[in-house]
Formats: sequence, C-alpha cells, structure tokens
Amino acid sequence: MELFDRRTARILFTILVFALVLGVAYVARAVIIIFAFSILFAYLIDPIVRFLQRHSLFFKNLRGPHVLEAYLAFVVAIGLLSYSLAPQLQTNAARFLSAIPAIADRVSTGQIADDLETDFGWNDMQATRVRVFLQQHRSAIEDTVQEIARFASTAIAGILVIPILAIFFLSDGKRLVNQVIHLFSTEKNHAALQSLASQLHTTLQHYIRAKVTLGGLSLAYCFTAMLVLRFPNALALGVLAGLLEFIPVAGWMAAAATILSAGALAHSH
Repeated sequence: MELFDRRTARILFTILVFALVLGVAYVARAVIIIFAFSILFAYLIDPIVRFLQRHSLFFKNLRGPHVLEAYLAFVVAIGLLSYSLAPQLQTNAARFLSAIPAIADRVSTGQIADDLETDFGWNDMQATRVRVFLQQHRSAIEDTVQEIARFASTAIAGILVIPILAIFFLSDGKRLVNQVIHLFSTEKNHAALQSLASQLHTTLQHYIRAKVTLGGLSLAYCFTAMLVLRFPNALALGVLAGLLEFIPVAGWMAAAATILSAGALAHSH
C-alpha cells in the first residue's frame, strides 16, 4: 500500500508551491510594491502620452518623445503647485527634518507633556500621567521612531525609482506583455492569455480613472470642509488628501490623521 496516493501528493505539492510563492512575495514585498506603483503611475501618465501622440505634428509613430514631454509637464506642474501652495516648503521642511531628533527625544523622555500642558491648558495631573506613560514606554517609542526613519528612507527611494520604472512600461509595455505571454503560453492557451491581458489592461485603465475622480472629489470635499471649519492651509491639506487617495486603504487614513492633527495643533473647531 502506498503511503500517499496520487491525489494527496498533488494536494501537498500545490500547498507547497503556494507557500513558496507567498514566501517569495513576502521577502520581495518592497520590490513588488514598487513595481505595482510603477505600473499604476504609467497608467496615470498614459492618457497624456496618447493625447500628445494624437495631436503632435512630429513623432506620431514614436512614444518616447511624448513620454518625455508628459514627464516634463508633470514635473513643471508639481513644481508650480508646490510653490503656489507652500512657497516656504523647502525651508520649513529642512527645519522640520533637523528638529525631528529633538522632538523624538522629548517624546521618549516625556518632556513633551510640558509643551502639551502649556498649549492645551492641561492640569498638572494630566501632564504627569502623559509623562509617566511616555517614560514607561520609552524603548517602544524609540524603536518606533527608528522603524519610521527606515520606512521613510525606503519610501523616498521608492518614490524616486517609480517614475524611472514607469518610463519603461510606458515605452515598451505592450512588448513586455507580449514577451511574457509568449514565454508562458502554449498553443492552446495563447488566445486566452491574450484576452486576459486585454481585460486586465481595460480594468486598470478604469481603476486609474476612478482614482483620479475620487482624488478630485476628496480634494474638493476636504478643502470645502476645512474652509468652513477655518483650518489653516486648507488648500494644501486638501491637495494632500486628494493625492493620498491614490494609496489603497491606507491613503485616506493618512490624510485623516494629518488633517485632524493639523486641526488639533492649530486649535481649530
């Protein structure tokens, strides 16, 4: 009698392959996320590239020059938007980054409770409770700050890499997809894989269109609400909320935390 029959062996092999794929995906999660955002960024820029390609007097059969034009327009738009919303952004950002170690040290030692007591009118008992709580969890706070610093450096590197990878997807995306299908397909499933790739392409186009619409609606809603509640820098925070909508699940949470923190620090309603 065999120890394992053929059906049991197939099930165990499928479980092993699935676990192996999950393990590889977990180890390479940062690279996978960067590639995913690069593809989404390419889909975001692609309508602009196709518009330039249709209405261009030159290079109608080439995508490379129009990709460069779209990137230059995107960079100029980001620069003008940043300057109009926060002309002192570079100076304030540098000042804030240089002050982060001191702020983190005051939080971990509990000295930040004195500032909160002065700013929010707390009594001595409330400030003492916060100070004791922070001092008891000092090691956890320091570890969290270090994790945030490592994550921030990785995120900045990813933000710089994503537009570069998106250039390749914009220029040779169809060729890459066809090569992948040719590599993994057979004569029987070639047409099915081509149809699947076409459906996925259409779905991603609709997804990006919906994200752009959602970002615009979030910008308008947050900007209007913060104007009514007299928040400072309502337009800049509204633009930030609209941009963060492109991040699945965590985007609106980060926007809400940022807006509520800005309102609390500015003593808004």
